[in-house]
Amino acid sequence: MSNVDSTVASARMHAETEKRTSHRWIVMGLIFCIWAIACADRANFGIALPYLKKEYCISNTEAGLIVSLFSFAYGFVQIPVGLLYKRLSEKTTGWLFSVFMILISVFTGLMGTTSSVFLLMAYRVGLGLSEGPLGIGCTNVINRWFPAREKGSATGLWIAASKLGPLIVPSVCIIVIQLWGWREIFYVFAIPGILFAILWMFLVTNSPSENRFCSPAEQRYIADESNDMARQSGRRAQMEPMPFIDTFNRTKKVPALETVGQVFRSWNIFGVALGYGCMIGISNIFISWIPTYLVTVKGFTSVKMGFLASAPFIGAVAGNMLGGWISDRFLGGRRKPMMMLGALGTMIMMFALIDAPNSVAYLGAALMMAGLMLGIGFAGYSAYPMGLATKATYPTAFGIVNSVGQIGGACAPLAVGFLLDSYSWTSVFIYMLGTSLLCLVLLISVVEPIAQTSKK
Repeated sequence: MSNVDSTVASARMHAETEKRTSHRWIVMGLIFCIWAIACADRANFGIALPYLKKEYCISNTEAGLIVSLFSFAYGFVQIPVGLLYKRLSEKTTGWLFSVFMILISVFTGLMGTTSSVFLLMAYRVGLGLSEGPLGIGCTNVINRWFPAREKGSATGLWIAASKLGPLIVPSVCIIVIQLWGWREIFYVFAIPGILFAILWMFLVTNSPSENRFCSPAEQRYIADESNDMARQSGRRAQMEPMPFIDTFNRTKKVPALETVGQVFRSWNIFGVALGYGCMIGISNIFISWIPTYLVTVKGFTSVKMGFLASAPFIGAVAGNMLGGWISDRFLGGRRKPMMMLGALGTMIMMFALIDAPNSVAYLGAALMMAGLMLGIGFAGYSAYPMGLATKATYPTAFGIVNSVGQIGGACAPLAVGFLLDSYSWTSVFIYMLGTSLLCLVLLISVVEPIAQTSKK
């Protein structure tokens, strides 16, 4: 055997026996914790809202505006920051990730120092402007750190983290309020973000190849995704017909959206984006207004309120996982059925909550089912543009869906404030029922695209 052959054989043997690390899952664990903390930082305002209204004599409309300012700011930065991440170098984007996490914690802590309604508004805007780029950063890191076969699971964990944050908020906030007061809520929630931002700088680099904890074997595993992409493309292209579902679902082949102009002219993209805004609006109402409803209307103590305020997000976590699993496993990747089921189920649950009895069991079950129905279609809104856009135009398509969805959802808390000042909580649940109906109509108006193997 020649020296060259011997060297090649030795290198191949070393590659086969080399231990493959799993540092990418440590990175995913940090993303999960950081995103859960960020979503908790936006949700804790809803628990403090009754105390803020009392201390500053805030009307319901003013309270709704303060809540909505976060989502307006969050939605506003989606597309510009997406373009910013694309232009900047990888090293710069990694540095920005930690900076935005620290800024989120800073604005969260500042909420506890506020002395006026104007400062409340300013800090909520700052929180939204800081958190918007962090979400894009999370998906950016997942895209660089995971092979194609694992990106779906990683993204699912990221979405689940967004519901875990609001799930734990009520219980933690009640304990903090009983020990200290409402201002301390924001101080307590500001600390973990800073700690995890520091941990991120030590453990995570922009790419696996730069990371000393990621072995060469794991780096090759992450980079070698060509076979996975080919298998996935073939599986999508061979979507098995389901005549009854496909007729109702309007499943059809449509031209790929190959340019940014085509994306911006696509009703399918904007129809789904507007529907997404309807459902995010209901989610925002659950986060920001349901604690106030439970205390002021139902008269529950803080402990019962904390349990019931968590119920929608227990259901939402289950709905997120169940909806994606059913869509992939039983519906051949069709997204619309679970999205439409979510809108229809949310309509039913909003009707069930109108003039609901003062029963912990009834409200707990109804709010949990409402969260389940709300969450069961959420994964579809992120995945739907994949069937329409090319790989090059997907970020723009998703940016439109997320931006329009967030801005549309921002209107809901403000609308609730106006309704409460003019009418009652019955009108709020009717508003959410109508919003769910509008979402269903919008979803019916768009097609279910069959993915094309020709997409690039």
